[in-house]
Amino acid sequence: MSAVTLYVPRDAAALAVGADRVARRIADEARSRGLEVHIVRNGSRGLMWLEPLVEVATLAGRVAYGPVTPGDVAGMFDAGFVSTAGTSGAPHPLHLGLTESIPYLKNQERLTFARMGITDPLSLADYEAHEGYAGLRRALTLTPADVVQQVLDSGLRGRGGAAFPAGIKWKTVLATQAAQKYIVCNADEGDSGTFSDRMTMEGDPFMLIEGMTIAAIATGATMGYVYVRSEYPHAIATMNEAIALATAAGFLSTDILGSGNSFSLEVRKGAGSYVCGEETALLESLEGKRGIVRAKPPLPAITGLFGKPTLINNVITLASVPAILARGATFYRDFGVGRSRGTLPIQLAGNIKHGGLVEKAFGVTLRELLYDYGGGSASGRPIKAVQVGGPLGAYLPESKWDLPLDYEAYAAAGGTVGHGGIVVHDDTADLSKLARYAMEFCAIESCGKCTPCRIGSTRGVEVIDKICANKNEDERVIQVELLRDLCDTMVHGSLCAMGGMTPFPVLSALDHFPQDFGIAAVEPVAPLPA
Repeated sequence: MSAVTLYVPRDAAALAVGADRVARRIADEARSRGLEVHIVRNGSRGLMWLEPLVEVATLAGRVAYGPVTPGDVAGMFDAGFVSTAGTSGAPHPLHLGLTESIPYLKNQERLTFARMGITDPLSLADYEAHEGYAGLRRALTLTPADVVQQVLDSGLRGRGGAAFPAGIKWKTVLATQAAQKYIVCNADEGDSGTFSDRMTMEGDPFMLIEGMTIAAIATGATMGYVYVRSEYPHAIATMNEAIALATAAGFLSTDILGSGNSFSLEVRKGAGSYVCGEETALLESLEGKRGIVRAKPPLPAITGLFGKPTLINNVITLASVPAILARGATFYRDFGVGRSRGTLPIQLAGNIKHGGLVEKAFGVTLRELLYDYGGGSASGRPIKAVQVGGPLGAYLPESKWDLPLDYEAYAAAGGTVGHGGIVVHDDTADLSKLARYAMEFCAIESCGKCTPCRIGSTRGVEVIDKICANKNEDERVIQVELLRDLCDTMVHGSLCAMGGMTPFPVLSALDHFPQDFGIAAVEPVAPLPA
């Protein structure tokens, strides 16, 4: 019998629940039974509640089993899960059927994550067999201006906090004359409930490398840096290995695929500062300085890293580019709604039954994500509030769950899409405590450069404490008005989004869950500017 191919994820989430032990147990069990198996350590499919998810290659496709523990392996062998005779899989309690037919996965639109969990992350042959480097090869046949135009026409917007049109940044860097230009990937994924950047770097690193290389060709940059948070050791190791493999194969070179274009890439490790996710603080850190926000102008696209023109995009923005170049701007633009084009890898976390990654075209609703994909709360209790867009995102009540996931629709409702992180809270959550956490988080993580952020967040914690401790309702109302005034100062006076967005969770908690502060319901204030 020929060797049966098995897939066991190497993603950090799978490793945390024993994927390495499962892989070793499978290898040992096969050896003891005289069976030949080939184990591929793939990326995660993003169905986190089923990790470790073990897949078996069959004639009909891959068959999934999960979540698998080392103690399950012998029984799976007894049931014949490595047999190639059948294509539906072995009759075992962990049998899930064909992986691609699992509804959670089947009902997604995977463009950026099309290879995720399918390929060996460090196999260039696997990557190229699944449309890898097709975008770069096409980019090499176009002029830099034409590559930039493709990105502009696709409607791709930054998949970070600001949602700024990516092509405009690219065009600015291209138009700025300089002997040296840089590409910087912001992989400092610090938002609560987010893991799409980590999954990309661990599960499909060549996609990010290809996207950065295309950006370099389009803008005239010759050096790139991936700024990764120190809490991601597996991502750092995988990216370093992938860069070495891409360099050896000529995809990173002083003469990329014989085109005359030059681009080199290095990984740089951050030191755990949340504010270094802000692009100018990130540049300061890259230069070896303390991560403090720079005043703008000048824009980094004109005067960035070491004073040179620098294109800064986050991981998912750059990882979206290869598909745009490979398939064309129109193909990508046909997904989504309004000015929100393409797809977004959405991350479900918190009190949710089926946490994981869902890539959908813009326009999907929170209600669909929470129930059709997430399966409701993990506790079984009613969902009360959902924070969208990281620790500085608004808390949305049920009345907002039917809004289409769209940058403009969320901005109009006082919210933000951000990096696509969704954190779920059931009806036991106290929104006054969560609002206090937002202010405390800002006080701890502020770079300290501007007064509204540095001092405003500290005073915010104090005011929320007074609201919650005060037994007199009239005095609580006075403190609430003071808190709103403080939030207004932070929004309009802070140097960057750290202080400017901290009021989002605070004001949304006040507006939608006033009972948690011991105050009567009031008409929500006008949405804050996006």
